[in-house]
Amino acid sequence: MRPLHVAVIGGGVSGLAAAHRLRKLLGPSATITLVEQSDRLGGKLSTVELAGHAYDVGTEAFLVRRPEAAELILELGISASVVHPTGVPATIRAGGRTKPIPAHTLMGVPASAEAVRSVLSDDGFRRVEAEPALPPIRLDGADVAVGTLLHERFGPEVGARLVGPLLGGVYAGSPKSLGLRATMPQLATALDSGIGSLLAAAATTMPAPPQARAKRPPVFGTLAGGLSGLIDALERASAAQVRLGLPVRALSWRDVGWRLEIGSASSPEYLDVDGIVLAVPAPSARKLLGDVAPAAAKRYAEIDVASMAVVAMALPPGTELPERSGVLIAEGERHRDTTPFTAKAFTFSSRKWAHLDDGPLLVRGSVGRFGQTALLQRSDADLVKVVRADLAELTGVTAAPIDTVVTRWGGGLPQYGVGHLDLVSGIEHAVAELPGVAVAGASLHGVGVPACIATADAAAARVAAHLLGRVQR
Repeated sequence: MRPLHVAVIGGGVSGLAAAHRLRKLLGPSATITLVEQSDRLGGKLSTVELAGHAYDVGTEAFLVRRPEAAELILELGISASVVHPTGVPATIRAGGRTKPIPAHTLMGVPASAEAVRSVLSDDGFRRVEAEPALPPIRLDGADVAVGTLLHERFGPEVGARLVGPLLGGVYAGSPKSLGLRATMPQLATALDSGIGSLLAAAATTMPAPPQARAKRPPVFGTLAGGLSGLIDALERASAAQVRLGLPVRALSWRDVGWRLEIGSASSPEYLDVDGIVLAVPAPSARKLLGDVAPAAAKRYAEIDVASMAVVAMALPPGTELPERSGVLIAEGERHRDTTPFTAKAFTFSSRKWAHLDDGPLLVRGSVGRFGQTALLQRSDADLVKVVRADLAELTGVTAAPIDTVVTRWGGGLPQYGVGHLDLVSGIEHAVAELPGVAVAGASLHGVGVPACIATADAAAARVAAHLLGRVQR
């Protein structure tokens, strides 16, 4: 009997984690071919050299409270490289002021009025304080835009000054279009349980405060040499045949397996395989599934994507940065001269991560929200210029960087709109009808590294179960 052959389409963390899990499930004799259309592996996990430091210009950390990333790192034998933030607080620029991000909130949704008093006007505070007296919230199983719910219950300020910047940092989207059930499932669950107040629902999701002098467990982690180290370890462990720079143009079923058409349209190459894990962004998944699973393709087409850019800068040693991990910037905020901010966030990496606090001060500015296509059409030099102006307005730092790297992520961030969970359920049910095919990636159940790994593990398990079951028969 010939060895099994599985294709993984997409070389981001989801695709590589799927390849690794397939290797574990199918054993050393299986052939695993990973096809990636770009010239590098890693997707949004990208580590570059900035002033002599390994520096992440895409995803910079993983959530520790979800176990998938930490467990995979341990399994791969690279846990000694894990580091955690220093614990210096982050800030938010809203209402023309820069303040510490309030504690006791769920993605900016307050668990008490007092928790957010410092970032709201007097009227905004009174609106939050009065929320429990409003008629009870009844979702009746439906989804709702986060912004709509916030405005109805709290008025405009909580969404604009708190939730918007926080969700914008994760999804590059707006509360006006992001759905509650996909972006804040804990809050939706609390409301479904019968809690009628948004304040009370947020309060039930918050962990108990730590005891006095107790050390808080870390929320985030990363690898000291950059998250590309995870990609390298997965590539080694998967022992996959990696094909870079080759787009997959079409999929077709051929009675005993699948055929992939890859490469250029004028000179295509064909790859025959027994199973497929599709771990690509929504627009690519839509194209590839159009002929073989049109219902899934239709739902993928309904997932919007946002683009963004990261402007990484190394400032001269000795530059005085605030003792903060960074600052989020609310949409619509302006400089004192009324110039609008271009950046939506800054990370003061040399303050946030102890392993980067050596020599030049490393800072990254994030640019781009959903719909801001014209902004991202600026040249690299122009983006550096306006981001430097934003940094000067926020911190007073005007020092010229000694090194810069501009990285653009076109269509890299899926938008979890109202009804996103229903879309994903429809995608997965439609793909389940295809023998030996499964989907993974950030378009499905979460955009963070742990969530992507979870979809990869599930996809690999489904494909392996189909193939091993077929072999046993």
